[in-house]
Amino acid sequence: MEPREPWVLLRELLQAGDFEAVEQELEALDAGDVARAVAHLSADEQRLLLERVSPDDVADFLVQLSRTQVVDLVEQLEPERAAEILHELPTEAGADILKDLDDEDAQQVLAALPPDEAEELREVARWEDDSAGGLMGVEFVAVRASVTMREVVTTLREQADDYLDHEVQYIYVVDDLGRLHGVLPLRVVVLTDDDVLVRERMIPAPMSVPASLPLDDLAEIFDGIRFYGLPVVDEDGELVGVVRRAAVMEAVGEQAAQDNLKAAGIIDGDELRSMELSVRAGGRLKWLSLNVLLNIVAASVIAYFQDTLQSVVALAVFLPIISDMSGCSGNQAVAVSMRELSLGVATPADLLHVLGKELAVGLVNGSSLGLLLGLVGWLWMGNPWLGLVAGAALAANTLIAVSIGGTVPLLAKRFGVDPALASGPVLTTITDVCGFALVLGIATMLLDRLV
Repeated sequence: MEPREPWVLLRELLQAGDFEAVEQELEALDAGDVARAVAHLSADEQRLLLERVSPDDVADFLVQLSRTQVVDLVEQLEPERAAEILHELPTEAGADILKDLDDEDAQQVLAALPPDEAEELREVARWEDDSAGGLMGVEFVAVRASVTMREVVTTLREQADDYLDHEVQYIYVVDDLGRLHGVLPLRVVVLTDDDVLVRERMIPAPMSVPASLPLDDLAEIFDGIRFYGLPVVDEDGELVGVVRRAAVMEAVGEQAAQDNLKAAGIIDGDELRSMELSVRAGGRLKWLSLNVLLNIVAASVIAYFQDTLQSVVALAVFLPIISDMSGCSGNQAVAVSMRELSLGVATPADLLHVLGKELAVGLVNGSSLGLLLGLVGWLWMGNPWLGLVAGAALAANTLIAVSIGGTVPLLAKRFGVDPALASGPVLTTITDVCGFALVLGIATMLLDRLV
């Protein structure tokens, strides 16, 4: 007998009211299977799952789902139940959920939480997602420099329940105002006599990062060090959290995935097929409608040269080739610029430098591709002038495409537009318009040689 799909079993257990078995089944699934199984359940089944399974177990499987899935699920709950689940989640995960909820819903959930927890969530939620403050966790141990190692151990034991689910490797040393002054590795605490003061063993003036530091800069810092995490401080130097390497690397991966979706025209950058049809179709239509208008602009170039095209019908064969090949070259340039932006290797200030580098590549590749297509056109159509038109147009359009592809992401970044979202339609429109204009314009000038 073949094993059943996990959502089939979950559905049967939910309908039977066997929620203990539901919890066991969820624990037995890996992250990918959990996300897939939950996506296949109906809205009523998902609501039942969140309402009847223990908050701790709900939190365990929610952290395995995408952010969009989690928010969709939490929005179905009463504020009190949502607060019970957020209580079990890491603070940064709970803050992400609150950011995506409607303001009214978020306030109701916060009101149902203990005041100290609600304040912690507000503190993390006030920072941008892709910043040290948005990625940090607030579960850390802080002590004064004047206490003994015995008191540090006592503090750890008294708060053991709070730290069992978190990897505590460092004790942070703060002053009376909560400002970071030093760091104390946990192994030093264990290996040092009880009566030794913290200030005698702490590492003074430890490396820290401001809560406003963006993800790109964070990733660059962690690339250069092997620390498990770094303390995060606010504008006053007060210790507010710890950003861990794993959280930064995960955020970098998520950002890359979001950029890929946006480049493909998924404007919200996080579509799932479990979403409502109106949401999915509406999000895609925004992009597609814009592209219809841009394609009309490109088609108008063909309409302008329709007499030339009617005289030399063979030109129609080369139009999609030149458009597609130039687009491929431009997309390569876009990919490199996006990569350099994410690594901090290039900034909008490097526009002329990037343009110069891409012009050099465009001259080499454009000439090579143009020569190849020109020879093919000559041998295929039996007319060297037709080959010249196609080859020259491809060479020139390749040069234009790489120049646009390399610089548009930087210009978009400069003016606060998402480079992943803007680069595609701009590149496609310009390469199509220029490609069609070059082919048909050169052909018009050489029309006597072509007919």
